[in-house]
Amino acid sequence: MNVESATPVHPAAKPLVCIGFSEALSAPEVAWSLLAAGCEVVGFARRGRRSALRHSSQVKVHEITPPEKDSTAALADLQQLLKTLPSSAGRRVLLFPLDDTAVWLCNQVPPAPGWSLVGPSGANTHLALSKTIQVRAAEAAGLHVPTTTITRVPAEVMAFRPNLPLVLRPSDAVLFENGRLKKGRNWICATEAELQQAVDAWAGSCPLMVQPFIDGVGEGVFGLATAEGVIGWSAHRRLRMMNPHGSGSSACISQPVPEEVKVPIERLIKQTGWRGLFMVELLQDRSGNHWFVELNGRPWGSMALARRQGMEYPAWAVHQILHPGQPVGVPEPSTTPLVCRNAGREIMHLFFVLRGPKSTALKKKWPSVWQTLFELLRVRRGDSLYNWQRGDLKVFFRDTWYTLRSNLRKSND
Repeated sequence: MNVESATPVHPAAKPLVCIGFSEALSAPEVAWSLLAAGCEVVGFARRGRRSALRHSSQVKVHEITPPEKDSTAALADLQQLLKTLPSSAGRRVLLFPLDDTAVWLCNQVPPAPGWSLVGPSGANTHLALSKTIQVRAAEAAGLHVPTTTITRVPAEVMAFRPNLPLVLRPSDAVLFENGRLKKGRNWICATEAELQQAVDAWAGSCPLMVQPFIDGVGEGVFGLATAEGVIGWSAHRRLRMMNPHGSGSSACISQPVPEEVKVPIERLIKQTGWRGLFMVELLQDRSGNHWFVELNGRPWGSMALARRQGMEYPAWAVHQILHPGQPVGVPEPSTTPLVCRNAGREIMHLFFVLRGPKSTALKKKWPSVWQTLFELLRVRRGDSLYNWQRGDLKVFFRDTWYTLRSNLRKSND
């Protein structure tokens, strides 16, 4: 599969796309998708944060104040960056958020002539960032949704003790507090002691989503929502998570879109009025049921696998903004299963397996060390790597190093 080709956005006027944050896992693949489609790409990054994209020979990255330190300063920096980006008659500037924090920040930028937003706006911003709204919308669309309670009261969470094991996670993807943005923690609790420890750490600091723990395999369904409906359907299944306790995937494999979820997902998109690229994360339990986890309204971490199938979602999303109503050339995804692996996360997966589970809810399903070594060392024909691009190999090696460095630091905290 030639991943250096993508649907041209327009041969006459080369648009400039500003993507960020460049630390996002998807950033290199998004940049390469846009570059291959004929765009010029620049990035914005948190000041002082390392990112593999900074080492690209094709993308210039600008620094702004981290919104986790000062969201007002971050917004001012981003606005100033947009003013300084080159523009001329017939040339468009597009702002493309790559993670949830960037979705929030980009929606704070007042509309102005000369640039457009690629991604959720208005009511869709609330949908993209609120798990509460997502759960309600998914239920209305007919997707299986775990029994969900939203609360800020620690005693209410402790009242779920008879229903262990449980999953606790913030109901908002981004939390705004004292002029700063932050992300909350997730917990898996199998015992009363684990639940008490999680509640003590949370202490009612934000609205919390309480759901039953479902033993299953993570899957993703992807597409591009247009006024005429969803196009470019594809799907993948997680082979491994970086941390078996719960994290993004370190390896995933393509698969057909499960028919039992395609109709309700299309209904979800239609009923919410969603436009642009999307990912619906699902969990398939041991009985084969698919449970809704969340909707991602920005590029996802496994964008590499989508691109290996010829599914150029970032380029299509930009084309949709630049040429509304014009068709996008979407291929049929390959019927041959393709595997894509993140080198740094695969190494971290082994580290987490060796360390062992933190929750007894995962003790029975924890991967064995020898099986993990076998799977990591086995390379199948057609396997590919995240963030690997000929002519830009510094990005791959820096991404691997930064992944190891940042996660080893976290694990030692």
